[in-house]
Amino acid sequence: MDDFVRDKLSEWNLSEFIDTFKGQDIDKESFYCLDDKDIADLIPTVGPRSKFKKRLKLLKKEQKTGNPEVVDSSAQACASTSDRSNQGKRRSGLQGESSQWQSSNKRPRFDTEPGSYKAEEILLSDVKNIMNFVHQKIPQQDNKLNNFLRRKINDLETDKREVVGVFGRTGAGKSYLINAVIGERNLLPSGSVNACTSVMIKVEANEQNSKYEADIEFITKEEWEEELWFSKNFLRESADRGRDEDEEKDRKDIVEKLSVLYGEDWENKSPEELMDGKYFKEIPEFLLSKRKMLTGQTAEGLSEKCVIYTKSKSKDEKVKAKRWYWPLVKCVTIRVPNNDLLKHVTLVDLPGNGDRNKSRDKMWKTIVGSCSTVWIVTEINRAASEPEAWEILKSACSFMGNAGQCRQIHFICSKSDESSNDPARPSTDVRAFILERNQEAKKEVRNEFRKLNEVTKYFSDGSFKVFTVSSFEFLRKTVLDPDETEIPELQEFLQGLNDCHSVTLNYVKGALGILSLIQGASRRDGVDIKTAVCTELEQKMKDALQKVVNSMEETQQAFKECLSEGVRKSESSWETNLTSVIKPENMSGRGFHRTLKCIVQHDGAYKPTKGKLINLNMKLSSCLTKSIDDKFKKTFPNEGECGQFNRVLDLFSLNTKTMRKNRKYKDVKLQLMFLSTEEDKIKTKLNKIIRDRKKTIYSSLTTTIETSMQECYDVAKQIKGHGCLEKIRTTLTNHVLESKDVMFQTAKDVMLNKLRDLMREILEDLEEMQESIDLTLKTDDVSIPDVENELEMVKNHYEELKRGPDEEPLICIN
Repeated sequence: MDDFVRDKLSEWNLSEFIDTFKGQDIDKESFYCLDDKDIADLIPTVGPRSKFKKRLKLLKKEQKTGNPEVVDSSAQACASTSDRSNQGKRRSGLQGESSQWQSSNKRPRFDTEPGSYKAEEILLSDVKNIMNFVHQKIPQQDNKLNNFLRRKINDLETDKREVVGVFGRTGAGKSYLINAVIGERNLLPSGSVNACTSVMIKVEANEQNSKYEADIEFITKEEWEEELWFSKNFLRESADRGRDEDEEKDRKDIVEKLSVLYGEDWENKSPEELMDGKYFKEIPEFLLSKRKMLTGQTAEGLSEKCVIYTKSKSKDEKVKAKRWYWPLVKCVTIRVPNNDLLKHVTLVDLPGNGDRNKSRDKMWKTIVGSCSTVWIVTEINRAASEPEAWEILKSACSFMGNAGQCRQIHFICSKSDESSNDPARPSTDVRAFILERNQEAKKEVRNEFRKLNEVTKYFSDGSFKVFTVSSFEFLRKTVLDPDETEIPELQEFLQGLNDCHSVTLNYVKGALGILSLIQGASRRDGVDIKTAVCTELEQKMKDALQKVVNSMEETQQAFKECLSEGVRKSESSWETNLTSVIKPENMSGRGFHRTLKCIVQHDGAYKPTKGKLINLNMKLSSCLTKSIDDKFKKTFPNEGECGQFNRVLDLFSLNTKTMRKNRKYKDVKLQLMFLSTEEDKIKTKLNKIIRDRKKTIYSSLTTTIETSMQECYDVAKQIKGHGCLEKIRTTLTNHVLESKDVMFQTAKDVMLNKLRDLMREILEDLEEMQESIDLTLKTDDVSIPDVENELEMVKNHYEELKRGPDEEPLICIN
C-alpha cells in the first residue's frame, strides 16, 4: 500500500478502511482498477461503499479531463512547504502532524455543460473536507479563540436558492414548458387533465437519493371544516334567491371540489358529517396534520401517483380513483434526482392571484415575494391581447416589487410552432413564418407592457424580456432548430441562476480567511504592530459605524415624512376608497350581495373563481403605500447590483484590503486577510437580511390595516337576513369612520418601528467585527494548530476559482 491510497481514503473520510486496503496490497495502480465486486469485498457496508464509488468515479473523470497529474501533483508542493522554517511560531502538540490532504496547482477547466458533474463540486468537497479536518485539529480547550474558530468554520456552510415563479392560465402550456426546460418529459401532467388553480407545485432537486419524490402538504382540518361551512352556506343562500354570472362560477367551483372528494355523499350531509374519518382513509396524514410522501423510480411513475393531489378530473380522464384530494392540498414539492439545473433553483407552478383559503393565500404571497424571476406563460396566438396573463402580472406586481425581491419578468409566448396547420406549406416556409411571427409577437408584447403604469413603476423595461417558445418542437425537432425554440435560452438562464460558482467561491474564500487567521495567530512575532493595527482598526470601526448610523437615520426621517403625507391622504380619502370596494359602480345590490359577504367572511380579501382579487385592506392602505413606493424602490432595489438600504453597507469599511498591500503591515497580512473576508461575509449576510426584512416592512402597512379591521369583519360575518347588504356596508363604514384617526397613524408607526428594528440589527451585526478584531490581534498564549499546508492548498483552490484578472490577488503566506 502506498501513500496515494492512504491519503485518498483519509481525504474521503474513509480512513477506517486503510488497514483493509493495506491487507489486500492495494497500490495506486490497482486502486484505479477496482471493479464493483472488489469494492464490495473491501467495503461491505452500503453507505461508505457508495461514497467511495462516487469519489473514485469522479477522480477517474477528473484525470480524463486533461490533467493526469492532478492526483499527485501536490506532493512536491507539500514537500516544499514542509521544509520551510517554523522559527518564530507558537507550537502546539498538533503542529508536527503531517497534512492528510493532497493539493493541486493545476486543475482541469470547469465543465459547465448541463447535466455533468462540475470540477467545482469536487473542489468544494475537497475544501470542505480540509476544513472538517482543521475543525478536528483545533484544541478542545474552552477559550474564546478556539470557540470562535469552531463557530466560524461551522458558519461557512451556506445554501443559495433562487425561486422562479411560473404563472399562466389553464392550457397555456406551463407544465409542458417546465418539463421541456428541466429535461423531464413526463414529470408534470398536461393535456387531458385540467389544472387545479389552488395547488402550488414546487419542482426542485433531490440531492438525497436517486428517486423521484413528492412531498404533499395539506391545509389543516380546521381550515377545511371552515371551508365546508362557507360552501354549504353559499350554496343554500344562492339557491334561495338566484345567482348572477359570477356567483354561478363560484357555485360550480364549490360543487366540483365537493364532488371530487366526496362523490355524491356531500349534498345531504352537514359539515360535521363530512369531516368523518371514513372520507380520509387513504390520507391519514391529513387528519394527523402531517405531510404525505410519494416516491417513484421514474418521473412518469411519480406523476401517475400525484395526479389526484394536483389536478382536477376531466371527462376523458384515464386515472381511475374513487376520490381526488386536490381540494385539501396546500402545496406539492416534487424532487427530481440527478438534475443540475435544479441544484440551486426551485421552479414553482403558481395560481394566478392568490387563493380563498387563508393558509394557501399566505403561502402564495410568501412564494411570490421570494421569486427572483417570474415567468408569465400564455399562448402566442393571443399573447399581447390575453387579458388573464396581464391581469396576473398586475395583481402580483406589488408582491413581486416592493413587497418582494423579483428582478426579472419573462413573458413566455408558448406553442410558437402552432402557426400554420396548412399541410401544403413547405417546411421551410413554415419555419420562416414561425420566426417572423415570433418577432412580431415580441414587439407587440413589449409595447403592451409599456402601457402598464401600475407594473412599470416597480419594473423597468430592462427587467422585462419576451420569449417565444415551442416545447413540442424542442422535443420533436420537426421544423425548428432547438435554439429557435428558445428553450435552450431558458435553460441557460436557469444555469446562470443555478451556477454554483459564487457558492463555491464564497465558501473557499471564507475558508481561506479562517486558515489565514489560524496561521497568523500561531506566530509570535509582530506584537507591537498588532497593537498598533488594533488601535487603528478600532478607530476606523467607530468612524464607519457613525457613517452608517447617519445614513440610516436620514432614510428613516425621509420615510417618516412620506408616511405622514400618506396618513393625511388616507384620512381625507378613506370614504372614497371604501365605497369603491363595498359599493362599486355598475353593480346592483342583488348582484353584489354575495360578493360583499365573501369579502368580510375572508377578512377583507376575496378571490372570485374568475376575475380580479378584491382586497379591501389593500385599498384602505393604498394612500400609505403610494406615498412611499418611489422612495422604497430606490432604498430597497430589486434590480441590478445596487446595494440595499441606500447602499448603507458600502459606507462601512475597515479598508483592510488596502492595508494588506502596504509593507508596513506585512507581519499581520494573514490577520488582515481574515478580517477582509469576515467583513465581506457580514455584508453578504446583512444584504440577505435586508432583502428579506424589507418585504415585511412594506407589507406591514396593509397587515396593520387588516388587524385594525378584524373586529369589524367578525361583526359583519354575523349579519344575516333581510337588509343584510346595507347593514354590512353600514358596519364597515362606521368602523372606518371611528377608527381612521388612529388606524392609519398606527400603520405608519408599525412600519417605522419595523424599519428601526432593521437598523438596530444592521448595527449589531456590524459591531460583531469588533470581536473579530479583538480575537485576531489581541489573543496570545493560546495553543493553535499549524495549518500551513492546508492554507497553501486552499489558496491554490481559490486561485483556480477566480473569475478573471480583475480579481484581487491573494497575499503571499511567506
